[in-house]
Amino acid sequence: LTYHDTEVGRLSMHLLHDGVPTPTRHATWDGGDTTAKTSFAPATTTRSASSGATSGATSIHSSLIALLSHPDIASKHWIIRQYDHEVQGGSVVKPLVGKKQDGPGDAAVVRPKLTSDRAIALGCGAAPGLSEKSQGGDSYWATLAAIDEAVRNVICVGADPDPSTGGIAILDNFCWPRCDDPKQLGSLVRAAQACYDGALAYRTPFVSGKDSLSNQFTTEDGKLITIPPTLLVTALGIVPDAKLARTMDAKNAGNALLLVGLTDSAMGGSHYVSVTGDSALNLQIPRVNLTRGPATARAIASLIARSLVASAHDCSDGGLLVAAAEMAFAGRLGLDMTLDNVASESELDDVTACFAQSPSRYLIEVSPDNLDAVVRSLRDAGIAFGQIGRFASHDRLTLRCAKHGRLLDVSLDEMLAAWKRPLDW
Repeated sequence: LTYHDTEVGRLSMHLLHDGVPTPTRHATWDGGDTTAKTSFAPATTTRSASSGATSGATSIHSSLIALLSHPDIASKHWIIRQYDHEVQGGSVVKPLVGKKQDGPGDAAVVRPKLTSDRAIALGCGAAPGLSEKSQGGDSYWATLAAIDEAVRNVICVGADPDPSTGGIAILDNFCWPRCDDPKQLGSLVRAAQACYDGALAYRTPFVSGKDSLSNQFTTEDGKLITIPPTLLVTALGIVPDAKLARTMDAKNAGNALLLVGLTDSAMGGSHYVSVTGDSALNLQIPRVNLTRGPATARAIASLIARSLVASAHDCSDGGLLVAAAEMAFAGRLGLDMTLDNVASESELDDVTACFAQSPSRYLIEVSPDNLDAVVRSLRDAGIAFGQIGRFASHDRLTLRCAKHGRLLDVSLDEMLAAWKRPLDW
């Protein structure tokens, strides 16, 4: 240490670098897929109507209501409203949004400097249902799903993913069982590989993080209880102009609803399977495409920056129908939907089209005046999409498909009540 060229202190660095023995630990992985996936062939944009009948005996109506009440999906308003979102008065988008401020916002937006219109979007992503505790689960794909979801959430409120003009950074929070078990350590290694691949693909550096690697309990009779390997990812994105920030609630009757991104048949780890136990579906877990996902995020960000999108919503927990229902009841607008234009590379049955949790998908609301420009922009970018509905002045959500006719007719009040019920204290 020197002060004005005078040495004032000297410490040996040997202890820092060599004083603590470095342990060698053993990790095993028997999932059969040990190669990190860093690139994929581009998808072919197709339009596939849902062709199969509803799977199982559970109706789409009862499944939707059950999912809206699921603890992972239901409103957290009882907790949220106890927290002061107005520290220093800089909030632009709060956790609850919509006509009556009771819809599930994708991310928060705050202005750290009140003299500037630049803002920061804060959002999260986690997919523990895709990790090893799920049939066919893999912490590699669960980690990429968490990164993808966190990015989607901040994109929906107006974050700019381009590092040259804005940029997104992410933080990791590992919650794992004890990693002195080689299998658990192998799972952690897989997750770390996914962090590397995901950060490069999405151009999102990990700026910080933490870990909690002992989340398990042994009962008195010797039974070991472990949590699912879980990575919580927090995203911080620059919103260049807070006036262009968007919220997820539907804005105007007559506006079109577009589903952007491909839906596939993988239902493993989905909330629908968790709730219904339907084993007749494709129980493979969905996988993030590290070419398609970032490209879709950039396309949506561009549309929002050009003020072509009235509202945007991340399509994640519960799938398409849950996300669309949230937009409708948050905006207190009816919605007439069809499954015929869900973009897919394979045929989908009605249940899968409604409740698959395929990654990298967005719901966007577009006014008739902007629809042609949005369609051209998505086509030019090679992004799969389909117009799946139109918001209306009535108070119901209806769903149809060409093959099976009307599949759902439910009131906004019933959906909102189901969503609020678990914590409506």
